[in-house]
Amino acid sequence: MKKLLLAASITAMMAIPAQAADYVIDTQGAHAFVQFKISHLGYSWLHGRFNTFAGDFSYDADKLTDAKIKLTIDTTSIDSNHAERDKHLRSADFLNVSKHPKANFVSTKIVPKTGNEFDLYGILTLNGVTKEVVIAAEKLGEGNDPWGGYRAGFAGTTTLTLKDFAINTDLGPASTTVQLDLVVEGIRK
Repeated sequence: MKKLLLAASITAMMAIPAQAADYVIDTQGAHAFVQFKISHLGYSWLHGRFNTFAGDFSYDADKLTDAKIKLTIDTTSIDSNHAERDKHLRSADFLNVSKHPKANFVSTKIVPKTGNEFDLYGILTLNGVTKEVVIAAEKLGEGNDPWGGYRAGFAGTTTLTLKDFAINTDLGPASTTVQLDLVVEGIRK
């Protein structure tokens, strides 16, 4: 009788559909990054990052198209490893952080591609301008961590045209776009 009850319980558990789990992006452990690069006069790359951001996502490996992500970036935390340049990037010539200290991204849909790759569509508000963007993304992996938690990680890239976000400072023809690279590792709540 006990074996029959155990078998019935296991069968019932297997019939329950998997549900999306909620994750918080691990910024405390520095396992997530929001970085950028822009051409410098067409001769080299200027790299930088945003040091302060936060977000969460909901994800079920069996229903990728149902996943959702929210991310808030503190634009005052821009860091290009050059204090004077960072001051200029915070000014009204670029990010205008005194008026727009935050950038926000909220996903709207996911379109699977091949393997672990997918396109992540969402609404980005940056410098007071709201536009739809598409992030070419991939799942990096998921599983148990050494501290008793469960993690899932993703990476993505998108290219933004500066003028689309009211950044009109002329940096020359080679520097009209900026590439954003995002790596997020979430800890299941």
